[in-house]
Amino acid sequence: MYYTPDMDSISTHKMPDWFPDAKLGIFIHWGMYSVPAYAPPTWELGAAPEGESWILNNPYAEWYMNTLRLKDSPTYKHHEKTYGLDFPYEGFIDMWKAEKWDPANWSALFKKSGAKYVIPVTKHHDGYCLWGSQYTDYNTTRSGPGRDIIKELAAAVRKDDMRLGLYYSGILDWRFAPSPIGGGGEMHRPENRTYAYADYAYNQFMELITLFKPDILWNDIGWPEKGICDLPTLFAYYYNNVPEGLVNDRWSGTWHDYTLREYQTGETDFSKVWENTRGIGLSFGYNAQEEDKHLLSHHKLISLLVNTVAKNGNLLINVGPKADGTIPTEQESRLLALGKWLTTHGEGIYGTRPFTRQHEKAENGTDIYFTQKGDDIYVFFDNMPPGESIVNVKGIAGEVKLLDKGKLTATQNGADLTVSLTNIAVDNYPVGLKIG
Repeated sequence: MYYTPDMDSISTHKMPDWFPDAKLGIFIHWGMYSVPAYAPPTWELGAAPEGESWILNNPYAEWYMNTLRLKDSPTYKHHEKTYGLDFPYEGFIDMWKAEKWDPANWSALFKKSGAKYVIPVTKHHDGYCLWGSQYTDYNTTRSGPGRDIIKELAAAVRKDDMRLGLYYSGILDWRFAPSPIGGGGEMHRPENRTYAYADYAYNQFMELITLFKPDILWNDIGWPEKGICDLPTLFAYYYNNVPEGLVNDRWSGTWHDYTLREYQTGETDFSKVWENTRGIGLSFGYNAQEEDKHLLSHHKLISLLVNTVAKNGNLLINVGPKADGTIPTEQESRLLALGKWLTTHGEGIYGTRPFTRQHEKAENGTDIYFTQKGDDIYVFFDNMPPGESIVNVKGIAGEVKLLDKGKLTATQNGADLTVSLTNIAVDNYPVGLKIG
């Protein structure tokens, strides 16, 4: 199908099957902000206590440049003590060497985690580009690592048969806006509301489409208001070049293929495909201040995937590499645990669709989740009491196949299913079965 640059044509685009089949993606936030690697580990987005400023105490390390501009922030005080106030944010470029970075190693880890697509940041709000853009010298081929990060990573990801999406910060670029973002309203009406900046963002996104033909256009926050009229042209060019491509819902309300939830923010309609994104910890960029208590446990990460998939979503879990290009062992171990779990339970995750029931609570506190693939129903049990217990699942009948034979047995009881959970350890990972 050929798309014309108008919303009537754009709105006929249909979601490709690969996206709701994929279920798991890897997000990557890596930039010069990975050098200071600092943010106060405060709260998840959307969970700041009443009266507290999330922006001032921003736990996102990738927001270092903005938070540094707020003189009452912990980041400002940290920078003053560690680097001195005469040290500019841009000084971190020369400190970002990426000397240990191997894109093939990254891709191999993502493949082992069970991910089906990867979305690296191409330009975050600080404006520094991770590819050799013809529209600015402010990029990693001219300074910092001295490499085309996106080009190299794209080749590695596609060699390993994963899809490639690209993140771009459309509406925010702090190099074009000298005043800090101090509140939510300023994110959508920043100082860089000019035709010149709108053209710059448009040209760079078109360049990314031409160079990399990404499977997802992942824009952040919104689009420059002076360039809203250009979006039908951008979308048409994208869909004509990438027919199975998708765009997220951060285009200032113009169009989307799917909606997004970030930590505890975002509206979600479980009747439609959506994406759940967050860091393994409280930050997307690497934050050296985070401790193990701030990170999702191995169990909670797997539980998050099950919960998301049962409710018709994909999980986009973020990796925040260190400045040298290595992925912290705490993040790596969680991805490997997720991948190992998927080797036994993946058939109830990949390619599934939501069942008529998504989640129930058993009398003993066990969480029960459901997915469906054709006529087959998958049932997952999570947060089970340690030891042995019995869970009854009503209205589920058929031939039983166990996905984890060492943890449960199941017998048919009329129209219901009686499941015996055995050898359940404290903080046991979810276990599942298939009803055919």
